[in-house]
Amino acid sequence: MTFYALKFVATAAITLATGIFSSAIAAESVKATVNGMVCAFCAQGIEKRLFKLPATQAVFVDLKNKVVAVEARAGQTLDNNVITAEITDAGYDVVKLETVQLSVADIKAAIKPAK
Repeated sequence: MTFYALKFVATAAITLATGIFSSAIAAESVKATVNGMVCAFCAQGIEKRLFKLPATQAVFVDLKNKVVAVEARAGQTLDNNVITAEITDAGYDVVKLETVQLSVADIKAAIKPAK
C-alpha cells in the first residue's frame, strides 16, 4: 500500500470515528406536552420565559402538537421543576415531561414533516 493510500485510509478512519463520537454526544433536552396553548402569542410567551433560564440553549413550541422542547447548553442541565414552574406560571398545564437525548432541531424535525 502506498503512502497516500495509507494516509487516505487513516483520514477516513479518523473522520468516521469522529462522526460516531460526536453523534453519541447528543444534546439533552426536556420535552413537555402542554395544554392551553392556542395562539402564537402563547408560544412566544413560553419561549421568552424559557429562554431567560441560564441553562437554555434553544426552545421550540409546537401549538398543533402541544409540544414544548427546551435544549440545554453544553455542560448544563435543565431542571424539570423549574421548566414546569415557568410554563405553569405562564398559565398553561404541563401534562407530561420527559428528558430526551435529542436537540431541539431533532425534535422539531421529527414533529414537522418534510415538505
